[in-house]
Amino acid sequence: MTGYLPVVIYLVLIVGFGVVSLLAARILRPSRPYPAKLDSYECGAETIGEAWVQFPVGFYLVALIFIVFDALAVFLFPWALSLRDFGLWAVGTMTIFLSILSLGWLYAYREGILEWK
Repeated sequence: MTGYLPVVIYLVLIVGFGVVSLLAARILRPSRPYPAKLDSYECGAETIGEAWVQFPVGFYLVALIFIVFDALAVFLFPWALSLRDFGLWAVGTMTIFLSILSLGWLYAYREGILEWK
């Protein structure tokens, strides 16, 4: 348990800093609400219609594909740097990883997710 004591102390300090910061901001900030302040707006323009607008599913699909390729970038560069140290095991592991990502890309391509409509 003594090995985890610095981690617990650090965690308490992090949470404490967050709580104290939020409480200090709530106490020190000015609070003068008025109707114009409480209106929702987008870049200074008046809102038109309801705020609950349904976005096309294409936005979410593009975001998911972005996450797939972002994961590729995050794991590919450190792998390339450590290739010399791990040798053939690293090549096999990355081949498996790239083939799984390639299957995801192939599925997205066949479903037409990558085409903007």
